[in-house]
Amino acid sequence: MIQLETAVIRRHLPMGADYRLLEMDAPRICQLVQPGQFIHLLIPQQAGLTLRRPFSVFRSEGGRLSVLYKLVGVGTEAMQALKEGEGVSLMGPLGNGFPSATAGAFPVLVGGGYGVAPLYFLARNLKDKGHLFVGAATSADLLCLDDFRELGWTVTVATQDGSVGVTGLVTVALDAWLADKGTGRSLEFFACGPNGMLKAVGDRAIGLGCKGWLSLDRHMGCGAGACLACVQKVRKTGEETWARVCKDGPIFEAQEVVWDEPEVRENKP
Repeated sequence: MIQLETAVIRRHLPMGADYRLLEMDAPRICQLVQPGQFIHLLIPQQAGLTLRRPFSVFRSEGGRLSVLYKLVGVGTEAMQALKEGEGVSLMGPLGNGFPSATAGAFPVLVGGGYGVAPLYFLARNLKDKGHLFVGAATSADLLCLDDFRELGWTVTVATQDGSVGVTGLVTVALDAWLADKGTGRSLEFFACGPNGMLKAVGDRAIGLGCKGWLSLDRHMGCGAGACLACVQKVRKTGEETWARVCKDGPIFEAQEVVWDEPEVRENKP
């Protein structure tokens, strides 16, 4: 059930130069939210914006909910002004969330930048520990890696500038691991990041005959499936149709997604 809740900000911390962690008391939403779901936050009115903005849930525990965000525009710039003790309007939980992991499958998480946020929530809830692959442009875009390690997950990093870990896109590191340690294993992929990365991970899952769960990101208006601003072409029972990312997703199985947008390309080095 979707809740409309006034959350109270408890912490608002910098996570490097361009990222922030916003932690709020939101007990009603916390009771319901599952990994992969998101909340719609009403941006402070001084930004002059009327539509809410979607944010994946990073952590939900003890009635307290956290999101990670990047400073990318007017809305997130306005969010910086939110102070501890202030109230902010949330709507959620929204979307379908990640499914339960398949019994016996080794979980492989793949994140791009702050796409690690819903993956961390998922990692905290999965019974079996697995391997996290994170890709970023530079070391400054790597977030919360120690949080995954503290959960017992193995972490492999790739940066495009070579400042940390493997040099190149995250699929360089993923492919090396698949060739070495992924052979003959039952794997299950969970991914969140840019479209090119999602397509690449989905292609690998399909090629290996594994499940691949992709968290799609689209511009959203209402967040509840009414405005049809976030549709994605999918394939159901052999036929192509349209799905609402905010309502029918944001999680889709790799074989369902039809990547026909000209800007989506295979994530190759």
